[in-house]
Amino acid sequence: MAETRRGERLSVDSVDTLPLRFRGRVFYDLTITWRWTGKCNELRMDAPRSERSERRCDCGLDNLQVNFGLPAFVAGFKERRKFDLQTFLWTVNVGRTIAVFSKKQTIFSQGKSSDAVFYIQKGRIKLSVVSKGGKEATVGILNEGDFFGEGCLTGQPLRMCSATAMTDCTAMRIDKKSMIEVIHRERAFSDMFVAYLLKRNIRHEADLVDQLFNSSEQRLARILLLLAHFGNDGKPEVEIPNISQETLAEMVGTTRGRVNLFMNRFRKLGLIDYRVGDALQIHSSLLNIVLPD
Repeated sequence: MAETRRGERLSVDSVDTLPLRFRGRVFYDLTITWRWTGKCNELRMDAPRSERSERRCDCGLDNLQVNFGLPAFVAGFKERRKFDLQTFLWTVNVGRTIAVFSKKQTIFSQGKSSDAVFYIQKGRIKLSVVSKGGKEATVGILNEGDFFGEGCLTGQPLRMCSATAMTDCTAMRIDKKSMIEVIHRERAFSDMFVAYLLKRNIRHEADLVDQLFNSSEQRLARILLLLAHFGNDGKPEVEIPNISQETLAEMVGTTRGRVNLFMNRFRKLGLIDYRVGDALQIHSSLLNIVLPD
């Protein structure tokens, strides 16, 4: 580090995260003047109080004696607030906005610019693709706590699918630059995000095995159980918003007529039940279709 002379004014330009903490006290926008006190390892420091009106600092450092070297002192000021995952995913800030979508509203379309990642705070999202011939297929249904649109992080310039709100939804939009920065800077966030991607990759592998080896009836039963988050909260039966048979047919990879046949069979066997408001109740006994004796 360069030699510090008497009266030389130093600005801690490398510190870009507030608040700065020193000996348990919080300071904002500090400009520091260092002076030699005549002893080898002692420096004298003057720091004005913050003039911020919205977060005013009620304490200041005036001619405070510090009994350690300059590098250790600056390192102390670099201490940042502990990263809060919930705050990041639920509050608006630079590069982060909260968007509200009504039922059936398009969030982004296939072929459009890919420049942000979304996090679902509330509601349900459908991901779908359309072939050149105009055939549409549903590739996924996402719920609260899921991310989507992360293809932009791998250099994907255009969206590979469309995202549509299946219910009234609230989502956090995180632009590409902000998402990359937080992944590199905050280990807690990157660990969570990698774990989420791995879990979803395992789900995709299971979907492929299901498509290759199970019957249409078994695939439909499995999708209904997954939509109900069966086993996640310990409830034997769960109500979910009713989903059109066309959407279920796209997910299963069969026709609407066969889905209608299977749904009527499930209802007669007491495996599912339609409730008031078109809610669909999934019973745990539906597992007998997926895992026959």
